[in-house]
Amino acid sequence: MNLSEVTERISRKLEAKGAQPDRQKIESRLRRLVEEFGVNITEAERTVTSDLAREYNLTGVGGSSTELRPINEIVPGEWVTIEGKIVSLTPSLSPSIAQSGIIADSSGAIRFVTWTRANAPAMEYGHWYRIESAVVDEYKGSPNLKIHSGTTISQMEKDIPLLPSITPTAELKPGVGSVRAKVIQDWEVSHERMLQTGLLGDESGTIKFVIWKDEGKEKLELDTVYNIFYATVDEYNGRLSLSLNTAMYIADEGDIVVGRNETEIQGALVHVAPGSGLIKRCPVEGCNRTLSRQNYCPVHEIQPNFRYDLRLKGVLDDGERARNILMQRDLVEKLVGITLDEAIGIAESNPLGMDEIFYRVRNAVLGRYYTCSGGEFAGRLLVDSCIPVTFKPEELAALLNRAGGEAA
Repeated sequence: MNLSEVTERISRKLEAKGAQPDRQKIESRLRRLVEEFGVNITEAERTVTSDLAREYNLTGVGGSSTELRPINEIVPGEWVTIEGKIVSLTPSLSPSIAQSGIIADSSGAIRFVTWTRANAPAMEYGHWYRIESAVVDEYKGSPNLKIHSGTTISQMEKDIPLLPSITPTAELKPGVGSVRAKVIQDWEVSHERMLQTGLLGDESGTIKFVIWKDEGKEKLELDTVYNIFYATVDEYNGRLSLSLNTAMYIADEGDIVVGRNETEIQGALVHVAPGSGLIKRCPVEGCNRTLSRQNYCPVHEIQPNFRYDLRLKGVLDDGERARNILMQRDLVEKLVGITLDEAIGIAESNPLGMDEIFYRVRNAVLGRYYTCSGGEFAGRLLVDSCIPVTFKPEELAALLNRAGGEAA
């Protein structure tokens, strides 16, 4: 997170309330707090947002407001007060985390984390709570509620039934989601801790799902429709998947005609972006983030036991629109004519190292025409199939005739 991104986020919040903030002044305030006084970015954002909200006489913008907020309206960078029901509790993976899970109200659901040092009372599954002055940050691309030492938790004496809103799979975003979907594929598990993995589908498209081994969790039946409430929606390598360990799933007697959400584009590959070619990934289970050249993961820090991978990030232009595309290892190997093992060997013996693989990938594909198909997410085509376009003389002749020219 950099100061420009924080400045833009604060400005949008204020503009949404009718104010016209000066972005240069906002960034100047942030920079002074961070660089001169050593305040962390999250705290600096909260302070500047709160101060500007008072200056413009605005409410519900963020800061330390005690105004009750619907869960589906809160965004990273805010301090909020919510009321909700604990619909899932998950085991803590770190001694610094006392409790984690999902809290929901009638508008939506959000993951939460309670820090051990907060000394906050433990919340119980199925109970309603009022949580005041919690911090909202971003985790894996979605809002995440952080309960700290300044947060107040009060159990509420009410039991209001919650009816989760069903979201089409094509409209899911990282965070928490509920779907009605059919099990259309049951894959062989690739890890000993994995209970089941496969593919779910509804009328809008398909999405991968995974269930990790956990007491009380059962496998889904192939070709059966399920109502799945409060699943965790994760994003890895630009692809969404559902983790059902936080979810409750109930079989449905109905059926679903599963739709396809694939897009096909034919055009020229006009740009190969940095980060293409041979890359290093974090080996920590469930992370898979790309490491820096110093083997640094933004979450798990230095990872000497990294694993190599191949990918291609680029731009495909069909003459009317340029689209960002992402290809994974199998397609890169086919298009470039190099395997992962070969790429590793070249990089380790060449003075240019991993840059040599980037240049080979770029030289092999740049300026060539391809037909690519796959699913679109966040403005990027996640390519499942890519076929080189062969030269067709009859098409060239037709184009020349339309242009009124002649072949050279």
